[in-house]
Amino acid sequence: MTLSRRSTLALGFAGLALPLRAPAAHAAVTAIRIGYQKFGTLILLKQKRFLEEALAPRGIAVQWAQFPAGPPMLQAMAAGALEFGQTGDLPPIFAQASAPGMLVYAGHEPQVGSSEAIIVPAGSPIHAIGDLRGRKVAVTRGSDAHWLLLAALLKNGLSLRDVDVTYLLPSAARPAFETGVVDAWSIWDPYLSAAGSDLRVLATGADIGGGVQFFMTRREFARLQPDLLKTIRDAVARCDAWAQASKPEVVRILADATGLDPAVVGRSVEKITYGIQPVGADILAGQQRMADIFHREGQLPVAVDVRNAALPP
Repeated sequence: MTLSRRSTLALGFAGLALPLRAPAAHAAVTAIRIGYQKFGTLILLKQKRFLEEALAPRGIAVQWAQFPAGPPMLQAMAAGALEFGQTGDLPPIFAQASAPGMLVYAGHEPQVGSSEAIIVPAGSPIHAIGDLRGRKVAVTRGSDAHWLLLAALLKNGLSLRDVDVTYLLPSAARPAFETGVVDAWSIWDPYLSAAGSDLRVLATGADIGGGVQFFMTRREFARLQPDLLKTIRDAVARCDAWAQASKPEVVRILADATGLDPAVVGRSVEKITYGIQPVGADILAGQQRMADIFHREGQLPVAVDVRNAALPP
């Protein structure tokens, strides 16, 4: 589905105005619901079952839900359907603008800007970001690739108003890109790796300081169940330590999950340094800069103070 670039975030988070009932402080938790995507630490955590192992003595199950992108995952989390998830750098800002006070940052992975890129076919007459003026560009609204597109355009003296933005989820963007319906695609791994090698890269997240993966949780869950949140983060840390030391096994798991050639996945995994980290002032400042630019460019309906989504001490 193609949406006007002037439309707001109301579509993505419509319906979240209904009041949500917070669980009682001493309610027995029987399951933890985790949102994950095809790449990242959480799909590895699902496969290795470190969290299930940690929660089994307390009789708590883990329920996993896969999402195609960060925005719908955070929409589900804000609606109370998830306790924890992993997403790129821009979706938390869109979620904070549309569902203020609902979610908080619970950690982040080291920055990997090369895991996202703006690409065109190898035979395209487009050779630089400046050549995108008037061209159709596919991107997922509210994703980290959306930030890449906007930041790359601004860096080259353009804005989203200078291109014909087509907002698509990856499953629809890929055929649009392959058949020439769009001229360029701003996208992240594993979809970037799946696009093949017969293409030209115009810019990557490394060019604009992007590529941070965040762990998010509901504010109420963090407040009412801090011990469970700690258990989840400890399991993530254990998984990250395993992944950093076991990249051949990581490649096998991610290749099975995505259907991609292990050699392609291997090139992507080689870029990654695994290791959950607390969200410090420097990371929040980067998120604030992103939020301010999106609001200035008319892409956010309200100004966002990122500090309000910091995990309380």
